[in-house]
Amino acid sequence: MTSGKTFITSTLALLLLGFSAPVAADSIKRIVHPDGRVEYTNVNGSGQKRASTKDEVVYRYRDDNGVIAYSSVQPASTNFDVIRFHCYACDPDSTVDWRTTPLFLQPYRDEIRTAAREFNVDPALVRAVIHAESAFNDQALSPKGAQGLMQLMPATAEELGVGNAMVAPENIRGGVNYLARMLKRFDGDIRLATAAYNAGPGAVGRHGGIPPYAETRAYVERVGILHERYASN
Repeated sequence: MTSGKTFITSTLALLLLGFSAPVAADSIKRIVHPDGRVEYTNVNGSGQKRASTKDEVVYRYRDDNGVIAYSSVQPASTNFDVIRFHCYACDPDSTVDWRTTPLFLQPYRDEIRTAAREFNVDPALVRAVIHAESAFNDQALSPKGAQGLMQLMPATAEELGVGNAMVAPENIRGGVNYLARMLKRFDGDIRLATAAYNAGPGAVGRHGGIPPYAETRAYVERVGILHERYASN
């Protein structure tokens, strides 16, 4: 998680908005508020901010040099757009039918199989987490910097020895490594491990179980559904 102003190039901004076709099920809305502010969001009822580590808000504006800039801090300028995103499977109000939505059975088969074998994690669970995190968009980037298929934060990626989290094989290996650590920490309990993957192990520990965040509870349930479906295919 970054502090202060975070600037992202226009190319990365396009990646931020450039979800693959399956993600379009939760469509991006453009909202013009009465005061003239423009908000782009895939969050239903975006006026209400929810408590979740995956709930993201970024401000887009033009800096003093005329360059388009992005920041997690509201700029002093009154002329800015608001972009609000969170992880693909985290919106409690999502209209996706998780029991029928198309699965991603073919992408990264070798990479997932190799990493799953190395860290002794069920490959179906790996595929379910990737689906929930990014819908298999290898260029997924959150405003606060979570990167790639398994949405690794830079500090986490560095800790896991990931050189470039936007390279799919590295991202998968790092994400599976982290998921394996969460499974070990919570004695193989998949629900607690995936809750920790979403909200952080500290939150799971503090609450003595799945944190009472609507997003995290939705995420855990949906990963469970996807895991079951991927395991049966």
